[in-house]
Amino acid sequence: MQISATTQTSTNRYSSWFLIVTAVFITCLITANITAVKLVEVFGMVLPAAVIIFPISYIFGDVLTEVYGYRQARRVIWLGFFCNLLAVVTIWVAGLLPPAGIWDGQPAYERILGYTPRILVASFLAYLVGEFVNSFVLARLKIATRGRWLWMRTISSTLIGQGLDSLVFITLAFWGAIPAAGLLSAIIAQWLFKSVYEIVATPFTYAVVNTLKRREGTDVYDHDTRFNPFLVND
Repeated sequence: MQISATTQTSTNRYSSWFLIVTAVFITCLITANITAVKLVEVFGMVLPAAVIIFPISYIFGDVLTEVYGYRQARRVIWLGFFCNLLAVVTIWVAGLLPPAGIWDGQPAYERILGYTPRILVASFLAYLVGEFVNSFVLARLKIATRGRWLWMRTISSTLIGQGLDSLVFITLAFWGAIPAAGLLSAIIAQWLFKSVYEIVATPFTYAVVNTLKRREGTDVYDHDTRFNPFLVND
């Protein structure tokens, strides 16, 4: 059943399925932010450990846009942003508190959970740019293809969204700290890994999308949606 985004958002009631997808999306985001401090080597590429979970946030971002529409996805993207901000502020304040005399883990806490302002700004901006572009491209392609070729739409939106995410984060976080060749190599490595991750997970995306459309009885097309990312109450 096709419905417009206007019809879908005419009620403030949210189903349990929508809340589950939102919770998974935000959990992936916050978990990725914490685990990104560890560097791992995968197929000869040095990547942050967050690559095992962060692409899942894009998969569920695709699910949100495909099933519930860009308007609902926009709300969740901003909710994820502020939840992540709350987590970061809490971790930062906890690090400032004087440690108990019987606890010797302060250096380890600061080493693992201490964030530099530059890294945080890069991370937050990359998230917003990548997620909003991913959702926008997917919503527009859904209209253009009349809901066909989900695999093409999710992969295309991910290639663009993840590419911009990697470009913004690596450039802002490490410009001037590592050579330009190193920056380019890191951007390409992250982009390729995340994109391949999405392609491999396509059957899972299909299963989740089809299940939700059937259980929710909805399939939103953003014909009348204003795609301004700041119109959270639109």
